Amino acid sequence: RIDDFNRGDNEGVAYFEVNQRDGWRWNTAKAFLRPALSRPNLTLWHSTQVDALRFAQGTGGPRCLGVDVVRRGRARQVSARREVVLCAGAIGSPRLLQLSGIGPARQLENLGIKVVKDLPGVGENLQDHLQIRSVYRVSNTLTLNAIASTLRGKAGIGWEYLTRRTGPMSMAPSQLGAFTRSSSDYAHPNLQYHVQPLSLEAFGQPLHPYPAITASVCNLNPTSRGRVGIDSRDPRAAPIISPCYLSTDEDRRVAADSLRITRHIAAQPAFARYAPEEVKPGVEYRTDEELARLAGDIGTTIFHPVGTTRMGRAGDSRAVVDARLRVIGVSGLRIADAGIMPTITSGNTNSPTLMIAEKAARWILEAASSH
Repeated sequence: RIDDFNRGDNEGVAYFEVNQRDGWRWNTAKAFLRPALSRPNLTLWHSTQVDALRFAQGTGGPRCLGVDVVRRGRARQVSARREVVLCAGAIGSPRLLQLSGIGPARQLENLGIKVVKDLPGVGENLQDHLQIRSVYRVSNTLTLNAIASTLRGKAGIGWEYLTRRTGPMSMAPSQLGAFTRSSSDYAHPNLQYHVQPLSLEAFGQPLHPYPAITASVCNLNPTSRGRVGIDSRDPRAAPIISPCYLSTDEDRRVAADSLRITRHIAAQPAFARYAPEEVKPGVEYRTDEELARLAGDIGTTIFHPVGTTRMGRAGDSRAVVDARLRVIGVSGLRIADAGIMPTITSGNTNSPTLMIAEKAARWILEAASSH
């Protein structure tokens, strides 16, 4: 499968563009929320737990009236004059909908939750990019493993950031990206690489005591589908998340092929001066079955969950929101987060989610101006 691999014009390698300003990550709170905090029509409540959405039944079906929250230890109700916009993400939004009576009716009834609207698609269709982390020990170069292993090295990193806002502390974990295909069976790139000049056994653990890099590869178009659900009426209970990674034959085949592509890249002449040695998963694993199993063992989420409140056409029994992000069969309620994506994007999900938010803002303004 590797031998007949042909490079396409839409594949490539480059440094990642990142949301960054003066060495700081520039997230939505800094770029959008902070400049608007002084507006008289905006009130921000932090450290506030949303327990449920509130509804009233009318002749046209249920309408969302507001939310029940706990703030500073006190239960409070917040009412909406026009609509509520739910932006709790692909995990939080379906969880809150189910707690509030919107979701698969049988599941809600079994938990003793009054059904407001039977929407079987709530919590279904969970997709994520599973990153499979290959670690290569290298020679004749320094990586962050070595630089950050001494007090002097750490102090140097800190001093550079403090004085110039440059260096490792100013960078995203993955500087280098690549898009390619797992095999010539695919017309377009179906793999994305995130390459880091460091390595560790697992997130949160120390860096390895030898120079190494990590080449994380993910299947951009997984066919596996998971789900998010609740098993308790307690709004503080954690949801049940079943990502179902590698649950299809195609995803297992792509996982095995992606590890072979990584080996193919590491074996190129341009990389020979660094004498790469595969530490993880290990060269002894060669067959499709072994590599697919190892992919599951060393794979981790890349934090791109989407799809659990997906957009769909009229008549789609699994759709949760319509083309303008309004919850189907419920008035006064809209969802604006990555959960509305029917299919995961072929790349990072942050910028597409910002686009969803911008679209939602435009539609909300249009709806408000029509009243």
